[in-house]
Parts: sequence; C-alpha cells; structure tokens
Amino acid sequence: MNLKWHQLFFASLYEPKKMAAFRLLPIGKVFKYVFVFIFLFTFISFGRFLFGDIDVFETTEEVLEYGETLGALRYPISFMLSFTITVFYIFIRLSAMAFIGLGLLRIMKRRGEYRHIWQSTAFAMTVPLFIQLIFEVFPSLPTEGKVISYIVHLLYMFAIVRYYPKLPKR
Repeated sequence: MNLKWHQLFFASLYEPKKMAAFRLLPIGKVFKYVFVFIFLFTFISFGRFLFGDIDVFETTEEVLEYGETLGALRYPISFMLSFTITVFYIFIRLSAMAFIGLGLLRIMKRRGEYRHIWQSTAFAMTVPLFIQLIFEVFPSLPTEGKVISYIVHLLYMFAIVRYYPKLPKR
C-alpha cells in the first residue's frame, strides 16, 4: 500500500474498512501519522503558553519568579516539556485503546494481534483527537471533551473491528 498522507487522513475520517486494512501498513508510516498529531497538540499547547493562558496550570508565585529568571530559555524548555507530555499522553492513550480493541476482537471472534489493532487504533484516533482539540482550544465549551473523545474512539474501534477477518472455525 503506497498511500499518500491526505489519503490516510481522509480515509481515517469516515472509512472503517480502509482503517482495518491499514493494519498492514509499515509501522514507520503509522508512527509518522501519529507524530503529526503529537506536533499539532504540542504547538497548540505551546501557543497557549506563549499567549498567557497559564491559568490552566496550578502555579505559585515562586514558580512564576523562577520562570522569569530563566528568560528566553523558558520557551525551548516549555516546548520540550509540552512535547514530552503529549508523546506520553497519546501513546498511552493509543496503547490503552488498542488493549480495549483487542478485547473487542476476542468478543466479536475476529482474528488479529495487538500490533494490528494498535495500528488501526492509531488511525481511529483522528476524529476523537480533533474533538478533544476543539475542547482544548475553546475551554468555555460546557461539556467534558475527553469523555466524548473516548466514546467516539470506542465507536470507531467497534466499526473497524467489524472488518477484521473472522476466526477460522475449529
């Protein structure tokens, strides 16, 4: 499968059959796709830091004073910290959702391994992460974005698992 990025992106929005087939893609292409979202989240988080949306964090006067003494060095430090946290968050989320997807495979009597469902989960996270991104950018929205995001992710996983091959009858 020699797919371009825009083909992967649009297929991961509304084509669960193709997302199920994406389990056969090379792992490098999957990691690149995931890191696009990681950088997107990092830039948004860093932008919020730059524009003074610091009330998201619980800070004390001492922490703010220390940040002022660092000067311009605080920007690359905060970018790297934000990047690291985002990497951990997205990979832990993907791994947890893939574990749930593995349970779905067993319940629906479908054939697949953890690595296959992990790759499918990586593409199934597109819409849920955009939903969560909207709730991050607009914190005044009244609902909890992460809960909605996880529910949508589970629905995508359920739709994808239906297209996995069935287990052979014994």
